[in-house]
Formats: sequence, C-alpha cells, structure tokens
Amino acid sequence: MLRVEPIPAFQDNYIWAIHDGHCAAVVDPGEAGPVERFLAQHRLALGAIVITHHHGDHQGGVADLLQAHPLAPGGGPLPVIGPAGERIGGRTQAVREGDVVALAAPALQLRVLDVPGHTAGHVAYVADDSALGDSGPAVFCGDTLFASGCGRLFEGSPAQMLDSLDKLAALPPATRVYCAHEYTASNVRFALAVEPANAALADWQARVQDLRGQGRPTVPTTIGLERAVNPFLRSREPAVRAALVAHGSHPGNDAAAFGALRGWKDGFR
Repeated sequence: MLRVEPIPAFQDNYIWAIHDGHCAAVVDPGEAGPVERFLAQHRLALGAIVITHHHGDHQGGVADLLQAHPLAPGGGPLPVIGPAGERIGGRTQAVREGDVVALAAPALQLRVLDVPGHTAGHVAYVADDSALGDSGPAVFCGDTLFASGCGRLFEGSPAQMLDSLDKLAALPPATRVYCAHEYTASNVRFALAVEPANAALADWQARVQDLRGQGRPTVPTTIGLERAVNPFLRSREPAVRAALVAHGSHPGNDAAAFGALRGWKDGFR
C-alpha cells in the first residue's frame, strides 16, 4: 500500500512524498535538502518528480535532485512530470488535462486536470479510488485550492480560477486535498469574516487550532469539507453574496463575485 507524507519546506510549504516503503515520488520539491533528508530517514529511492506549476518554491529543487538521482530505480532517466503549458526545468514528460501519468516506482496512476488561475498552465493530479490502496481518492493541487482558501490570481482571470475550483469541487467528497502550503489558520480567519454564521466553519476553526497547537499539519482536508467551509468554493452561496454586498461589492455574475471575493482576501489582514 502507498503512503502519502508531508515534507515541510521553507516556512510553510509542503512537498508531498508518495511512497511504497521502497521508492518515493515527490510532488513540488521547491528545495532538495528536505527531500534528501526524508529519503535518507526512510531509506527510500527517488522514483519520480511531479510538478504542478512553474513557481520556484515548487520546482526549485529539481536540478539538485536530478544531479543526485539522475536515474530511476528501474533504469533510465528519472521521470520529471510537469505541465505542458509552463517551463519546468528537467521535465521529461509534459502533461495536460486528459493525460494519465503512469509512475513505475512507486506504481501509481495519476489523472491530470488543467486548473489555471494561479498560473496560466497549472495542473492538478488526481489519484482515483483504488490508486492509493485503501486510502481512497486524492488530489495534489499545488496552489490552486488550499484548505479553506485558494491561490492568488497571478496569471489567470477570476473566470479561469472559478472554473478550475468548480472542477476540483466536482471530485468525490471523500477526495483528500493535498495542497502545497500551511495557510489554513489565516484562511479560516478570512472565511469567518465572510460567513460568521457557518457552523461547520466554526467547528473546523476549533480543529485547526488544535492541530496547529500540536504542531501538526491541517492538510490533507477533503473536498467534502472544502465545500462546506471554503468561501472560494461557496462564492455562489447567498450568504457569501450578501457578505460581498455588505463589504461594498455588487458583482453582476459568478466570475465577478469570485473576483471580488479574491480581491477582498488579497487585502485582508
């Protein structure tokens, strides 16, 4: 059975390691050092590198990892999978929506979704029901969807990001959300400013405080939880629309409402 474990990096990044006890694929290695320490600690070989988008804190460690691990465990160049629409150093396989990535070490299939907005070519990788054994479905979504939040719109439009989040929200509710940053506590504060009467959100805030108080990650969450507490998946809800109006926005359509919500978050302190 495969396991998914977080490798903390920088101040608040998570590099995700998917491993079978022998070989690991790492998702978004922004720096090599934490990956090398994790591999050594668990006595794992590096089997593949998977990238969601081009930002340096997601691919900055690729060159050093390739220098240290040029070959895959079964021979041949180490696979580096990344979005076709972005420049990814060392990439051996360019992917876009509809592609299925077949990793050999560890053995795993990942379905690719295009989720632009944070960057123009951002992708997410979905492990469907049986791909991770009994652990259920999962999505590795980089900086598109966060626990109780979403990524800033650096290269895409509100309409693009809303479409991307709708795509992720349509995954089965049990799908575990492996995002790339520990932003949850601040995201929850904003979510409560938008929906102070959301009981599920109040319960989630208590859970987040407990987890962070123990020094534990708040992720993965699930798509079902995000639908209940994440304002960016709830931008069409009457309570969210009313909050936007009270905040001074009068959006005329779904994309405008989403853009107003993201703008509110950008200036929230």
